[in-house]
This record gives sequence, structure tokens and C-alpha cells, in this order.
Amino acid sequence: MNKNGKKYIVLILNAVLSGIMISVGGTVYLMCENKIIGSFLFSFGLFTIVQRGFALYTGKVGYIPENSPVYIIETLVTLIGNVSGTALAAITLKQTKFSQILREKAELSMTAKTSDTIASQLILGAFCGMLMYLAVDNAKECLKKNSDTALVFGVCLPVMIFIICGFNHSIADSFYMFSAETFPTDMPYILTVAAGNAMGGMIIPIIKKITSI
Repeated sequence: MNKNGKKYIVLILNAVLSGIMISVGGTVYLMCENKIIGSFLFSFGLFTIVQRGFALYTGKVGYIPENSPVYIIETLVTLIGNVSGTALAAITLKQTKFSQILREKAELSMTAKTSDTIASQLILGAFCGMLMYLAVDNAKECLKKNSDTALVFGVCLPVMIFIICGFNHSIADSFYMFSAETFPTDMPYILTVAAGNAMGGMIIPIIKKITSI
């Protein structure tokens, strides 16, 4: 196997792990009665991803303007791996005593999200994408400066904000979709939100690029 082949295998495995981590965050959020506590615990997923160097679509897509065209392929491969990871997590959790409650709560979430207009889905996805870009970029800056306290707040706060506001996260919603057993019916919604996440994630990098000319 050539170098590029190994690179993409590593990428998709890291992406699957990210999908599983986001699923863990989604699970604790669905199971938690307190929305604020649930949103904070959800951030465990992204915190683990940035600390371990896993690959998350919403964490990578914002950097497309700063990279070569091949990076777009890497980002799409990451999206496929993330969705696969959420499917694996959802299928595995269905074998546990949490199956019924997870399905019921995921169904409520997906019904509310998919009944929304496409424009609203895109806009809510864009705001989430912007916050996810900031969370990952905050983490990069904090790791450079060895600032552990700032790292926790820099990652957790944007995640808590997007959850409490009800913004759309394509990978978390993929987990809810598989948990609710609404795949493939809800897949167009996931793709719409993924597009919104991309739009929002690239806003700040594009503006930075323009203003630095």
C-alpha cells in the first residue's frame, strides 16, 4: 500500500473514532434532564477529539480556505468516517438497556429538526459551524501556549452555546438519526446541515484571508 493509501486509512479510522466520541456526547445529552449540564458533558466529545488528534468534519471544514484542493477530499472522507462512527455507536447502544429511551428522545429531536424549513436548517447549521471552528481554533491556540484552563473553556463554551441555542451539528444529528432509526429518510437533512456547517465554518477564515491581503 502506498503512502496516500495509508494516510486515508488512518484518516477514516480517526474519523470513525470522532463519530463515536460525538455519539458519547449525544448519548449523555439525551439522557441528561438538565440542559446546561447535558451541554457541558456533551463537550467531552470534542475535547477528546482535539486532545487526541482525531478527525471531525465540523472541526476540519472551516480550514478549507487555508488549504489546497486535496484538503476538500480529506474533509469529505472525514464526514463519511464520522457518520459511520455514529452509526456504529447507535447500533451498539441499541443492544443495551438504554435502547428505548435513546430512541424516543432521538425521535423527538429529529422530528423537530427535520420539520424545519431548509433555509432554517442551513442557517442553524451555519451558526453551529462557526462555533465549532472557533472551538477547534481556540484549542489550537491554547495548545501552542500550553494554557490548559483556557483550553477547557475555549472548547467547552462554543459547544455549550450551540447546543443550548439549538443550532444544528451534522455529526451529532447523524447519531440521533441512527438512534431514532430514521435513516435513510433523514439523510437529506444531514446533508443540508453539513452544508450549513461548512458555510459557517468558513466565514471567519475567508474574512481573515480577505482582510490580510
